[in-house]
Amino acid sequence: MGFWARMSRAEPQISHSKLLRFVSQPGKAAPHFDETRRLIKPRSDLVANTADYENLPLVTANGFREYDARWLFGKEINLLGIQSLGLGLGTYLHDIGVQPKVVTGHDFRSYSSSIKNALIIGLLQAGCEVHDIGLALSPVAYYAQFALDCPAVAMVTASHNENGWTGVKMGAQRPLTFGPDEINAIKKIVLEGLGKERPGGAYVSVTDMRETYLQAVTKGRKLSRPIKVIAACGNGTAGAFAPEALRRIGAEVIGMDDALDFTFPKYNPNPEDMEMLHAMSHAVKELGADLCLGFDGDGDRCGVVDDTGREIFADKIGVMLARGLSAEHKNAQFVVDVKSTGLYLTDPVLKANGVKTDYWKTGHSYIKRRTSELGALAGFEKSGHFFFNPPIGHGYDDGIVAGIQVLEMLDKAGGKKLSALYDALPKSWGSPTMAPYCPDDRKYAVVDAMVAEYAGLKDKGETLLGQKIVSVVTVNGVRVTLEDGTWGLVRASSNKPSLVVVVESPASEANMRAMFADLDGRLSKHPEVGEYDQKI
Repeated sequence: MGFWARMSRAEPQISHSKLLRFVSQPGKAAPHFDETRRLIKPRSDLVANTADYENLPLVTANGFREYDARWLFGKEINLLGIQSLGLGLGTYLHDIGVQPKVVTGHDFRSYSSSIKNALIIGLLQAGCEVHDIGLALSPVAYYAQFALDCPAVAMVTASHNENGWTGVKMGAQRPLTFGPDEINAIKKIVLEGLGKERPGGAYVSVTDMRETYLQAVTKGRKLSRPIKVIAACGNGTAGAFAPEALRRIGAEVIGMDDALDFTFPKYNPNPEDMEMLHAMSHAVKELGADLCLGFDGDGDRCGVVDDTGREIFADKIGVMLARGLSAEHKNAQFVVDVKSTGLYLTDPVLKANGVKTDYWKTGHSYIKRRTSELGALAGFEKSGHFFFNPPIGHGYDDGIVAGIQVLEMLDKAGGKKLSALYDALPKSWGSPTMAPYCPDDRKYAVVDAMVAEYAGLKDKGETLLGQKIVSVVTVNGVRVTLEDGTWGLVRASSNKPSLVVVVESPASEANMRAMFADLDGRLSKHPEVGEYDQKI
């Protein structure tokens, strides 16, 4: 019996308690697996609505990004291409000696379930034991690695990207996800047709992971008062998880766009974008809430709006959380990304608590790994990824756990409003994350040119905005800092054809805007740099 025939006959019979195994049975011949057989290499030039598109895998190389895999579904990858990715991932797990037990899940998009099923077929071909948790958030899949004792994860999600995108977040060393080395290894296996079919594939349907996760993240946590919080979900997957989690800890929850709708009728669920933040702000003012928590498409990020309707970027929320955490854990270590505020180094409260802060590469996989390596208490990203190591979390990014931490911080504040906690921070003026278009095959060259330009200015002792350049950090793009603490950053986006631009000044809004004008002026000299998604 062929592989597809076995799948079509067996799949409807799968239940939580039964395994479907492709192994020999008494009295029956085992399926033949030729581990030396070369499979068809994926093509990058296939076009939909053709016979070849239906029979051959389509995978474009650009989908293998720094730490994620993301493609435009249909145009850059097809279902057979996703199957090749599953086979490639399974082959890689065998190659590195990791037990091939994999958690799979999918976000709420019209095509994500089909993509996950194609991925599972490839994993089964590779001889993996797949534990499928169904509709899920990325942190639910990460948690399932611990709950189900699975070393690996393959979560189908395009995160906050627009409809039409798909992707897979992968890992093989909980709580970490893949970085460039692992992604490039899988890229080679997939694109060169080096996947190996193996016997022993098994499928387990896990039907109760939502409840298992909700119990885990809310256990032992209870607010002393019913804080009135809006849970903004942008009609994404978080609507099936976040409001319920917050209710279980005693919050008075108002759901906002929490009905799942994969057309995203209002905006993409992305609490870093100003459109969603403005909607959250309006809701707080209209409903008189204590705050609003916003969750992205796959629930691994959290954005915050305070009781006045003020949009607080996640790096500042991180400073506020770090103040409280460092009071309970003396000499705490934190990791933050290069897009984040300079207050982690200058805030007097953090200094008094003996805090050490390490600025590292932007990207959930980078910060997650760095937080783990340093044994840091927590890691924070301006984009809204929060990473909590034990005793708070398992070390991965979880927007719901972050939201609970914000509510507990407010609960411990002695009746103070969130706006008062924010106003207690040293004043600074910062931009949102801005993303000018730049093609994937040109963005790194543009960033290299910007690095050389600003490093050259510093080496020559030249001034910028009439000030001395005190540092040029190049761990991830270029972050240039002036005497008064004003800084600007340019880096390449890890998952989209764009650059990333952020500026901040502790001195004045004028200096913040002047820094942006300088960065923007230098970028405008590069014709491949296009329009911004948003601008100050």
